[in-house]
Amino acid sequence: MSKKYVYLFQEGKASMKDLLGGKGANLAEMTQIGLPVPPGFTITTEACNVYYSNGEVFPEEIWEQVWPALAQVETASGKVFGDKKNPLLVSVRSGAKFSMPGMMDTVLNLGLNDDTVEALAANTQNERFAWDCYRRFIQMFGDVVLEVEHYNFEQILETAKEKQGVRYDSELSAESLKWMVSEYKKKIERKTGSPFPMDPKEQLKQAVLAVFRSWNNDRANVYRKINNIPHDIGTAVNVQSMVFGNMGSDSGTGVAFTRNPSTGESALYGEYLMNAQGEDVVAGIRTPNPIATLAQENPAIYQQFQDFSKRLESHYRDMQDIEFTIERGKLYMLQTRNGKRTASAAIRVAVELVHEGLITKEEAVMRIEPDQLEHLLHRRMDTNAKIQVLAKGLPASPGAASGRIVLSAEEAERLGNLGEKIILVRTETTPDDIRGILAAQGILTSRGGMTSHAAVVSRHMGKPAVCGCDALKIDYTHGVVAIDGVEYPQGTIMSIDGATGRVIKGEVAMVDPELSEGFKEFLGWADEISRLRVMANADSPTEATNARNFGAVGIGLTRTEHMFMDPERIPIVQRMILAQTLEEREAALAKLLPMQEEDFYGILKAMQGFPVTIRLLDPPLHEFLPHSEELVIEITKLRMSNSDPDLLAEKESLLRNVRALSELNPMLGHRGCRLGVSFPEITVMQARAIFQASARLVKEGYDIHPEVMIPLTIGKEEFIMMRKLVDDTAAEVMNEQNAQINYKVGTMIEVPRAALLADEIGKVADFFSFGTNDLTQMTMGLSRDDAQGKFLPTYLDKNLMKTDPFVVLDRDGVGKLIDIAVKLGRGANSDIRLGICGEHGGEPNSIEFCHIVGLDYVSCSPFRVPIARLAAAQAAVINKDQSKQGKNS
Repeated sequence: MSKKYVYLFQEGKASMKDLLGGKGANLAEMTQIGLPVPPGFTITTEACNVYYSNGEVFPEEIWEQVWPALAQVETASGKVFGDKKNPLLVSVRSGAKFSMPGMMDTVLNLGLNDDTVEALAANTQNERFAWDCYRRFIQMFGDVVLEVEHYNFEQILETAKEKQGVRYDSELSAESLKWMVSEYKKKIERKTGSPFPMDPKEQLKQAVLAVFRSWNNDRANVYRKINNIPHDIGTAVNVQSMVFGNMGSDSGTGVAFTRNPSTGESALYGEYLMNAQGEDVVAGIRTPNPIATLAQENPAIYQQFQDFSKRLESHYRDMQDIEFTIERGKLYMLQTRNGKRTASAAIRVAVELVHEGLITKEEAVMRIEPDQLEHLLHRRMDTNAKIQVLAKGLPASPGAASGRIVLSAEEAERLGNLGEKIILVRTETTPDDIRGILAAQGILTSRGGMTSHAAVVSRHMGKPAVCGCDALKIDYTHGVVAIDGVEYPQGTIMSIDGATGRVIKGEVAMVDPELSEGFKEFLGWADEISRLRVMANADSPTEATNARNFGAVGIGLTRTEHMFMDPERIPIVQRMILAQTLEEREAALAKLLPMQEEDFYGILKAMQGFPVTIRLLDPPLHEFLPHSEELVIEITKLRMSNSDPDLLAEKESLLRNVRALSELNPMLGHRGCRLGVSFPEITVMQARAIFQASARLVKEGYDIHPEVMIPLTIGKEEFIMMRKLVDDTAAEVMNEQNAQINYKVGTMIEVPRAALLADEIGKVADFFSFGTNDLTQMTMGLSRDDAQGKFLPTYLDKNLMKTDPFVVLDRDGVGKLIDIAVKLGRGANSDIRLGICGEHGGEPNSIEFCHIVGLDYVSCSPFRVPIARLAAAQAAVINKDQSKQGKNS
């Protein structure tokens, strides 16, 4: 028996998403639990992959399974496909395993031709309805299948409305619609060279292939890349008996969520239109009504829909996004899926579902993508800011943004790539605008509602959006937006507030986010579940306080060189570097000592009760000196002007020193602990500053835990030498101050040799912190600054690398070194504490690796701490049975 490629809805179930796609599996599940679903069948994702592996040719054996399935749908519906008396019409929709709203193609009302349209008119006794369906079908088929540009049909539609003198297409008469059908067919024949296909079976074949082709269209590829959806899973195609929301005032269509996708509030949220088809709602062609008004318009249908919604949410144990149609007073369910929602809504829904007993805490933490949390950490409009509100639309996606008005997705993408802040302004967005939406800070549309394409995609991406702002008059030809008669050219700065729907003139001041109680409770569950502790990288008391507020349990990296870069300190630092004698250097260090002490005092105080890991001076000394090219220019100007001989001599001396200190490869040169070996007085000054600040705090009653990190060690000999300097200084300070300080000394593992000799170093170190930025560069032989800007994108495009190794930790190479070092280090010292403090410390995939190899902590930037806390919990859930246990869990 040949492989099964076609499943009737009654043959499937929700667990078959890999095969039937999300939409097909959910249609099957709704059928199984007895909801009113129009009959249909699904052509599997495997058929899609066969189509592509077969050179985009559809095997005949699959069509041989389609026709019997279609016959079953005919029996279930009591209609016959292509029949001149009682025709069956179908929809043809895509449906991948993962929801990709609007990215692939759909064809509705398929099966209509010049004969069946007359039968539809006779059977429904509604000529206008039948011809409206026909013109919609030709328009959609022409656009999606025959690739005749959408605007060709829009022009004819606008002409028809002008001729009849009406505003909305729902007001067009049957005669106007017949004229449109005729013009549509003429346009298609002129554009394609062939007449519009009249054979329903041929229509179905072409539509199915068009949906499969749309799997690889540009917008679908971009969407998958953004959302990390595999390119090889394929889409299913769902063929379903049509039900009609445009049969008159007792018919309608809508989209609703079982909870508010912006806030998470437990109440029906959505929109509907009477006498309309589904695309009218989601495309923003007409502004729909809130779902709550259906309770007044048709209480019985509203109550039935509310009951179905509660049933689906309980069945799926998650908030649902539902599409429905009312045909002559009967409710049909056309789709359900887990609803896309904002990050704040996702948190609230997860927390409330736990409280309602529908899901566990572990399930709750798995419901949120860690990177979604970034959306909660963006700033919002300052309520005290003086603003000029220009217009108001629907608050479609929360958050706030300021930027220059841009009217096309192409220009938005171009400017976004140049680093410009922009607001994409459109009449309504379409799936083809995906690149522009991605590049924009926010979206503003003049049409469309809360479930329009712009609203749904913006909420999913965490971007603010204001939709349906009908005060906007957009002139694409001249590149201007008019509001109340005032024109704002493209490039004008404007702000939008997606929480209130306000459109505001100019740039608006923003304020930092505040974490809700629900968010704190949710992250508390994450901390209960995770084994990895999350620390932060912070170089100032303000950053340390932010980190603590976001839930960090210590500072995993304080970079002391950032403190040296203070403009007031640079001259002193330069005197230290350029000193010709030990006395000169110590004099400069004596001036830096109290400054460093205050730095460390503030950070240690802000993180009292938690460890603070302070890395000693790491970068090459030339970074603190002027560039030689700049000095040459200054010297040349001074020589030409003959104005200041003393300054000229000073600059010439400085240039000689800069050149003497220059290195061919400074990142592998005189830096890190090598500076301490050459100039131990620098290490002693920094250690003294750390312990003097610590002694002060101990005397003041603070519980502090300083940890000194020696950078760039390549073996135990270096580390022992540097540790002795630190320990001796600590002993001196504790004796001088009569204070006991609980401290640790460890090293940063960022050189492959140190990883391979971790057993030797581990015997004399209290902790290892993997500096994965440098470890990646040295292991892979890549300069991050050069690779990312030049050849690395080519490697990613050619699939030579799956991900950028400076963004996602390279498990195969760098990860293997870390695994070796963990085993060696812990084998030599069972009490050693292990963590990472590179950029990977805030990246979810890398955090999972850290959990698997048994690290004790990760350290990341303060604003990524919540992301890391959630990712650590998810790593614990995913790897429950096979994870290795860290020593200090």
